[in-house]
Amino acid sequence: MFNLIVEIGNTAVKASRSDGMTLGKTFRYQGEKVLDFILSLLEKETPEVLVVSSVYGIPSHDEKILSRKCKHLLILDKAHTQTLTNKGLPEYITYDRAAALLAARYLFPDRGCTVVDFGTTLSIDLISRDGVYEGGNISLGCRTRFKALNRYSRALPLLDTPEKSEVLGHSSQGSLMSGVISGIMFEIEGYISLHPDNIIVFTGGDAIYFAKRMKNSIFVVCNLVLMGLALIADDYVKSL
Repeated sequence: MFNLIVEIGNTAVKASRSDGMTLGKTFRYQGEKVLDFILSLLEKETPEVLVVSSVYGIPSHDEKILSRKCKHLLILDKAHTQTLTNKGLPEYITYDRAAALLAARYLFPDRGCTVVDFGTTLSIDLISRDGVYEGGNISLGCRTRFKALNRYSRALPLLDTPEKSEVLGHSSQGSLMSGVISGIMFEIEGYISLHPDNIIVFTGGDAIYFAKRMKNSIFVVCNLVLMGLALIADDYVKSL
């Protein structure tokens, strides 16, 4: 019997079947009909556990509909924080950050980890070698920085993430590109220097892009959040 895990993020929805920690094909959706997307994944088979993680709250109406489409439903959002406390994590962090930490803790036992998620936001979270959460920060993600510079200035164009960039720019566009990319690089390197013995784990859409530019040894795990949600689902099944 399989589980179905769904991650509702800031700009996109990701979903995958899971069997223990093994993930199946990843499905991605960007749009407003999130409930319809989830229901489409439930048309052919009924999962043992449906895990829905969201940075937003899940409406009670949607929760009732989803509960009829699976054997067990586990909602992970700001109104359902029990799983966070059970895992030794603070209630204020979102479940995407929590799942990434749980997966890192599973993949690298007895090692401190610095987990960096490159998405709409840039989140940095740290766990100690004994798995204790040490705190984290959130700032603007790469594309969000480009959009903010364009929106809140009159002279700067909207640029996309460049294939190459220098540490310092030598034109208006070059300065804009290098300012964003170098700024993120310096930011990440600063966090890494706080705990130089930690395992460094990158995830999210721009993880590979920035990992290629790092001097440090980096582990890139693109589906780290889904892996963490699969771990939560598997633990939930065992508790039934």
